[in-house]
Amino acid sequence: MRELACEVAVIGAGTAGIAAFRAAREAGVDAVLIERGPGGTTCARVGCMPSKLLIAAGAAAHEARQADLFGVRAGPVGVDGAAVMRRVRAERDRFVGAVLESLDGFPDDRRLAGEARFLGPDALDLGGGTRLRFRAAVVATGSSPSVPEPLRGLGEHVLTTDTVFEIPDLPASLAVLGAGAVGIELAQAMARLGVRVSVIDPGPAPAGLTHPDLVAAAAAIFAQELDLHLGAEMTAAEADDDGVRLAWRCADGSRLERRFDRVLAATGRAPNLDLGLDRAGLSLDGDGRPALDARTLLCEGGPVLMAGDVDGLRPVLHEASRQGGIAGANAVALVRGTPLRAPEPWTPLAMVFTHPQAAVVGAPYDPEEERLVGGVDFRDQGRARIEGRNRGGARLWADRGGRLLGGELIGPDAEHLAHILAYAVAAGSNWRDLVDRPVYHPTVEEGLGTALSAIAEQVTEH
Repeated sequence: MRELACEVAVIGAGTAGIAAFRAAREAGVDAVLIERGPGGTTCARVGCMPSKLLIAAGAAAHEARQADLFGVRAGPVGVDGAAVMRRVRAERDRFVGAVLESLDGFPDDRRLAGEARFLGPDALDLGGGTRLRFRAAVVATGSSPSVPEPLRGLGEHVLTTDTVFEIPDLPASLAVLGAGAVGIELAQAMARLGVRVSVIDPGPAPAGLTHPDLVAAAAAIFAQELDLHLGAEMTAAEADDDGVRLAWRCADGSRLERRFDRVLAATGRAPNLDLGLDRAGLSLDGDGRPALDARTLLCEGGPVLMAGDVDGLRPVLHEASRQGGIAGANAVALVRGTPLRAPEPWTPLAMVFTHPQAAVVGAPYDPEEERLVGGVDFRDQGRARIEGRNRGGARLWADRGGRLLGGELIGPDAEHLAHILAYAVAAGSNWRDLVDRPVYHPTVEEGLGTALSAIAEQVTEH
């Protein structure tokens, strides 16, 4: 048995793990980074970056087809699916390579390969006859795609977000299970590249939206390019020659059955918790999840912290990076016996990079709460009309005094508008604080002023 020791053990070399390891090392403690492979972070390898590459390819094809709106005759648009996927992988590999290169400065003897499992509250088995003693541990093992039961056993016909970017060419037809951020992004991108796409989701809304006006707008927008089935439940799946035959029940009770070349399971990701956490002395629920302080990221029952997708709090990259830094600093605090950091969570911010984009910011929409709601319709917004991107809308909500609490958007440049709103919510701003800021004309940002003015009228009424 090979015996090793460290002060802080970080399990997982993704975004959160790397941030935790750096924080611990910069604080001067002896930290070890453990990775079972393949590494490179979920974002760069199978998440943010390759999906945006596919979205960009779809957008290029779509814009070429839409050029006639401006009197520009582009002619027939052809899509070379194999070339599309080659570029996606080539650029993806560049991003992954940059992440791996960033690890080169870490000492080799502090980077260990292995599949860590807890032996007790202060020891890990790394496999291959290696045991590691630690004083505090950070679990940053990420998540893995969930595959619905009916699809299991159908082999390569079923794709996940971990495998879809490896296909050599685009399929002729694709069923996407899940209309959340990842599902709707990839579905629209594939459709714009000429794939016949059906989206099936048991929920009532696409892209994580909840405000009824925006849910309806989003459904209408995506239905123009996709065969969209919301409120639908898959009832059966079976192999059919070189494809898959699916059956599902629609929201109205009718039943449909169709064959697809491939099926993409985009029904979420499950945290990677198969680490023997019960042997670490942690308090676990019925699903094997530890009780976790959402601010310090410390698990109840032992010197173990969690960060990134594995904790299930906010599975997006900027949150994972921040959580990693917090967990790493608090692991150091456990080693040194100093107080833990407990920073306030960031303002919630989630985005969907469809066209138009969607975003959810701050406090969720709640029709039961007494709030002031203001909106804008991007169909009539000046800059949006100029560029032929006039679709969707936004809804912002505030308390009775006009202090902004949150909002949702689906429309042009939603990624930028959402940041403005997130900063305003984080600062505790009211409608007047934003209205008093300069907004250039003509920009899409002017649309926020329309929504804020609607809130201002209601503040006056109160």
